[in-house]
Amino acid sequence: MTLNPGTKLGAYQIQSAVGAGGMGEVYRAVDTRLNRTVAIKVLPAHLCENCEARERFEREARAISALNHARICTLYDVGHQDGTDFLIMEFLEGESLADRLRKGALPLKETLKIGTDVCEALEAAHRHGIVHRDLKPGNVMLTPSGAKLMDFGLAKPLGVAAASSRPGSAPSFTAVATAIGSSPISPLTSAGTVVGTIQYMSPEQLEGKEADARSDIFALGSVLYEMAAGKRPFEGKSQISLASAILEKDPEPISAIKPMTPPALDYTVNTCLQKNPDDRFQTAHDVKLQLQWIATSSSSTGMKAMPATVTAKRGHLAWIAAAALALVVIGLAAFSFTRAAPWTQVTRTMINPPEKAALNLAGDSAGPPILSPDGKMLAFTATRQDGGTTAIWVRPLDSLEAQPLQGSENAIFPFWSPDSRALGFFADGKLKTIDLNGSSLQVIADAPFGRGGAWGRDGVILFAP
Repeated sequence: MTLNPGTKLGAYQIQSAVGAGGMGEVYRAVDTRLNRTVAIKVLPAHLCENCEARERFEREARAISALNHARICTLYDVGHQDGTDFLIMEFLEGESLADRLRKGALPLKETLKIGTDVCEALEAAHRHGIVHRDLKPGNVMLTPSGAKLMDFGLAKPLGVAAASSRPGSAPSFTAVATAIGSSPISPLTSAGTVVGTIQYMSPEQLEGKEADARSDIFALGSVLYEMAAGKRPFEGKSQISLASAILEKDPEPISAIKPMTPPALDYTVNTCLQKNPDDRFQTAHDVKLQLQWIATSSSSTGMKAMPATVTAKRGHLAWIAAAALALVVIGLAAFSFTRAAPWTQVTRTMINPPEKAALNLAGDSAGPPILSPDGKMLAFTATRQDGGTTAIWVRPLDSLEAQPLQGSENAIFPFWSPDSRALGFFADGKLKTIDLNGSSLQVIADAPFGRGGAWGRDGVILFAP
């Protein structure tokens, strides 16, 4: 229903319409008792006709009204008049994040600030046992004091099933084409068995499972992705294809769209968007800490992809450095030879790349060649030219043949164990260790931006994460 200016709902007098969506119409109004401006959300008929659903909604709304946080739009009251249910909320001055995204991707600093504010809102809600279930740019208001999360009226307490859903029931989707070129402020809203917006819904919600705090983490990852990349992580021409993309596909890395994106932000967003809730960050507080670290880290400035000519020059410089190192080793060997008995061990100082592969000697995804503590083996990373697979290669110093270490795919910055029997390295955002025979691969810890490590004789590994 449309309300005209001057219409009164209880003690609230309508002033003007603010907006409308699938979950109701919003009006600016004045509270005649307290003489303050408020926002009134009139609920659609399908939420008002079922008495049981309305009673449940009111109970949940009362619980949500207890949320008093600077990053949450306050829900003041719920009301019912002449068959119309409505919510009384704090009126916010500013623009929605959806409106802001119409202009394109946000600067990194702004993305991190808004993301941190939203994390604080979710953290407060989850602490009170409230899951939002419909986090999206249209529900984030950008105000002079910071971002505020809105529409907690559609949330539910943890462990309480939705009134219109059955445990294990899956939402229904159609193959009707979505609007071509839909904007960030006009996402598809699915009403009925699920509550939420399809573009930002987690896989478990699409499968009809219960939403928990980690479902909000998935939606948060989608919003962070859209702010940084200027596009949604998942797209489809119909509800079915969109749901399929969320359930089965991984989004393109943000850095592939915006090369200046810090790798740590790619890692953070990718972790939020994991299909399995157990593989995501488990709390909004964890995500907030990541965003704050990126904001204060030197990596927040990002790094452009090197032009091919610059990369080639760096490769030449790396070979020059390797040759200089070889000369130093030869010089030291000659000096030692004149002062002591000749070495019985044959040492070859030439480091050639494996056949059909290129050495990775410098850069963010590389690491220098490293000599084992016993002085018998050399380890380095190289990338195959055919499939582009990067791995650790190990070569005895009395041979010119190097062998790839199975299980070390995507490795960077390797380092030796003190007994020269194993290697530590970084891959896929983790610190890992592996024996020289390729067995006993272990994931030790998270390391989203690993840059080398030191393996002590007591088994302790020191590394920069």
